[in-house]
Amino acid sequence: MSKAVIVSYARTPIGKLRGGLCHLTAPQLGAAAITGALSRLEAAPKIAEAYMGNVLSAGIGQAPCRQAVLGAGLPESTICNTINKVCASGMKSIMLAAQTIESNTHGSGSNDGSPIAMLAGGMESMSNTPHYLPTSRSGTALGHAKLIDGIIHDGLWDPYDNVHMGTCAEKCATEYSISREDQDRYAIESYKRAREAMNLGVFDDEIVPVEGPKKRGKSKDDPPDMLCTDEEPNAANLDKLPSLRAAFEKEGTVTAGNASSINDGASAVVIMDEDQAIAMGLKPLARIRGYADAEGLPVQFTTAPSNAIPIAVDRAGMTMQDVEYHEINEAFSVVALANSMILNLDMAKVNIFGGAVSLGHPIGMSGARIVGSLYQVLKRSDATMGCASICNGGGGASAIVLERLN
Repeated sequence: MSKAVIVSYARTPIGKLRGGLCHLTAPQLGAAAITGALSRLEAAPKIAEAYMGNVLSAGIGQAPCRQAVLGAGLPESTICNTINKVCASGMKSIMLAAQTIESNTHGSGSNDGSPIAMLAGGMESMSNTPHYLPTSRSGTALGHAKLIDGIIHDGLWDPYDNVHMGTCAEKCATEYSISREDQDRYAIESYKRAREAMNLGVFDDEIVPVEGPKKRGKSKDDPPDMLCTDEEPNAANLDKLPSLRAAFEKEGTVTAGNASSINDGASAVVIMDEDQAIAMGLKPLARIRGYADAEGLPVQFTTAPSNAIPIAVDRAGMTMQDVEYHEINEAFSVVALANSMILNLDMAKVNIFGGAVSLGHPIGMSGARIVGSLYQVLKRSDATMGCASICNGGGGASAIVLERLN
């Protein structure tokens, strides 16, 4: 079986809600990430197929992945797939791309014999997600018509128990006796780690600058302002974080400060067969050793990574002790805390450059972003084996094991 390797990775900066990226649609952000990932290759394989995660697709037009791929200048012959597995969409896209390589779906090369590659990643513009008017098509006979927030309805709401996913996080905190202080302490540490990583230039290797919005007073001939850094890490006032009110239950422990924020961004990876990549003269960054999904009760989505991680590690032919670093998506601080508790992980080896609490969580992007972040962790730590995992609404999670090669 062919071995799937990552040969390039790039992401946009992560923008705040209605921040510096709000003028761009999700496909436009996706196109920027794809262009960035391809530009870093010394030789250009043919992209046979693309998988891009996107959750909040209302209002951005049909086939979001197709828009991103063509927007990046790839040929019309490129096969395109938009993937929605809620927060795990970007990671599932990488898994599907790896499976396509491993199963040799497209043969040993393109029609002219040149090597082929897969594109995978995720993209989200939560800022541009519309409100819905559900009764508009059938009509409202009498009374008020209610607007539905598309971000909450399609991204952050558990339709099985009819509660906000933050309420599920509260249940997790109660079940595992994780206090408000524990969550705030974790969130503050996440921000500190992200800020330190930014100061050290850790994310510079990942980020492709994106053109910012036109500012008043500038002419069309003025060069555009470029957004080059994540907006969230330096935006929070950490002194005030412990005093924030609970967001989902009156006496709750989950707040806007110890949960992830609402954001915009995109990420992309290029995946190839290892032998083909080497034959082209490319240096693979990481080998995809194993991956897995797991599902459980929807209300328990917060701890689903603890089920997916051991399966992915086992499929990689490894033990949990072989994994040197973990990236666990911080949908809420309690997610990283609970899964680390269940799996008995060393917190000094989990999300060492911060996570979604401090960097932001564009939900279609994050699954792919943490795979790229994991590679950076392994590279900067001179480590070899790592695992990235992410929970998703409905009770699921995905996990990928990487082996750093370059």
